[in-house]
Amino acid sequence: MKTKDKILSKALELFNDKGYNNITTRHIAAELNISAGNLHYHFRHSEDLIKILFSELTLKMDELLNQMKKRENKSLEDLYQFTYSTCEIFYSYRFIFINFIDILNQIPEIESRYEGINFSRKEEFQLIFSDLQKSNIFQKDVPHFIVDCLTEQIFIIADNWLTHNRLILKLSPKEAIQHYTLLQMNLFYPLLNKEQQKLYEQHYVQ
Repeated sequence: MKTKDKILSKALELFNDKGYNNITTRHIAAELNISAGNLHYHFRHSEDLIKILFSELTLKMDELLNQMKKRENKSLEDLYQFTYSTCEIFYSYRFIFINFIDILNQIPEIESRYEGINFSRKEEFQLIFSDLQKSNIFQKDVPHFIVDCLTEQIFIIADNWLTHNRLILKLSPKEAIQHYTLLQMNLFYPLLNKEQQKLYEQHYVQ
């Protein structure tokens, strides 16, 4: 592994474990047994590390969304696996969400990118919901205002569940991912047709 990749990997580990505000580039260099100068050759400031890690998170979500959009005849299991994989990715970059406000305040570039992502993601989710209606997973007569609000509800949960787990439930990684996957899936339950609701109750409700 190249030095640059080692730095990014260690930074992600330390940010996740200790929190963004508690880790400096000197901490990361010390953990890797390299000089601060060597680290600063690749990354001048911790903000540079955050920008790249945020880009990695965004790219992984882009790939996951593209896979979901390409699936024909989408199923309830596809929706579950997509939601579960999203939670896995978010957990891998959990410091971003737990320290979200601080990061947005300190790095305006990320705040600007996040606003753009929110806009584009809404359109992508609407396409997925439309496909689920065509595949008879979602009811076809769901009121428009419910579908419109669904993306915002998903974003609220997605952006905040890691903080909720850290403060309230304190579940292990595997338990947290499973729990919050179902919490988010429960948003979809009223939109499922009767047959899919029974399927959901049989296979996913704990």
